[in-house]
Amino acid sequence: MARVVLPEENTAEISEWIDALISLLFESLPRRDQRNWARVYVNGLVRASGKKTIRNLAGAGAGAVEQSLQQFISKSPWDWTPVRRSLAQHLERTAQRPLAWVVRPMVIEKAGDRSVGVGRQFVPQLGRTANCQQAAGIWLASSEAGFPVEWTLTLPEPWTAEPLRRRRAGIPDTARSLTPAQDAVHAVQRMSATWQLRRRPVVMEVAPGELQRCIASFALQDIPFVFKVDGTLPVSFGGAGRLKPGPHTAPARELIDSLRSRRRVVEWTRPGRSEGAVTPLASAAVFVTPAEDRPAPAPATPLLLVGAWTEAAPLPSEFWITNIGDRSLAQLFHLARLADRVALDFAEVCEPAGIRDFEGRSFRGWHHHATLASVAHAATLLGPRGRPSAGHPGPPPAAAPHPGASARTGATRAGPVPPAFPPRPALPASQSAPRASLR
Repeated sequence: MARVVLPEENTAEISEWIDALISLLFESLPRRDQRNWARVYVNGLVRASGKKTIRNLAGAGAGAVEQSLQQFISKSPWDWTPVRRSLAQHLERTAQRPLAWVVRPMVIEKAGDRSVGVGRQFVPQLGRTANCQQAAGIWLASSEAGFPVEWTLTLPEPWTAEPLRRRRAGIPDTARSLTPAQDAVHAVQRMSATWQLRRRPVVMEVAPGELQRCIASFALQDIPFVFKVDGTLPVSFGGAGRLKPGPHTAPARELIDSLRSRRRVVEWTRPGRSEGAVTPLASAAVFVTPAEDRPAPAPATPLLLVGAWTEAAPLPSEFWITNIGDRSLAQLFHLARLADRVALDFAEVCEPAGIRDFEGRSFRGWHHHATLASVAHAATLLGPRGRPSAGHPGPPPAAAPHPGASARTGATRAGPVPPAFPPRPALPASQSAPRASLR
């Protein structure tokens, strides 16, 4: 997908689209002037060039407009959760064949020490220690597009333990210092429990030390998952491949490599490319070995380990653990590769919309900015210049009611919405899905 650039003659059309989205998604904001400043901010994120500072977004109206935008983002007490929930529900109705929720980490390097959540910390994505904020987006993803709808901002210990710092940043009393993975898992749990969304698999990368906790957290709510894991992860299994009947414990890479004679080949297409790719896969039922300082769960739940040989490597190089037992290897691989779709849309749409550009110091301001950047991202992809979306021929109706569902009936004022926990949907049979064959 090419980076979206809006020509000058198209600004009126995209503004009409943004107006409709604001009317639909920001119904929870009580005042008309708040909705107006949301409209100004999103228009600026979509159309302004360069870094999306508030001064840049104010444009020729710098001064009074800049001051009002600053007030709306950093100090106005509007709740971002209903807006994000409305965006997620809207995208479930209109996006093209959504398949999964993808958790994507986001690292924002900073020069100073006053931005909320900033600190010197080791960042696995960078492979080094950096002075940065660590955040994560939860994206609704399909083969055609990914949309961020929920965000987490990780708070290192000083930000929750020091009363003065906490008060200056406006950090809620309920906020705790967790790891980025724990923050993301808790966000997914909240969405699953309260947002009235269809149940979809969650795709995310998990470090070995956090895998047991992530599995247990999702098991509490029966949330399906596909976790990318490291090949050194120790797993327990019965006899498989070249190994005699067990039980055995071995690294995931060693187990998958012992199954190379049983590989299945998947043909697929990388997001943003036209040429196809061929990837051999193998799988085995396993139990995740608990860390030395943590007892094994009781009873242990068997999971499926999937491994892939990529880029003509002699050994398997990518691995996933999943609790989904009713999908083919090709379908599971297709779900795992949605992370590539999200990575591309993050780079080509979300970053140009300014998701990293917030320079304020307040916890509320960061979440307000991330919410409006998500709306700008959706407007760019679903609007008149974005990729076409099946079932979405035109702008959303401006007068659409807020999609708040009854917990008992699952109905809204506009009509029924999917229940919170329907049966897991099957992947659609389409040419974009990978095909598996025996080799």
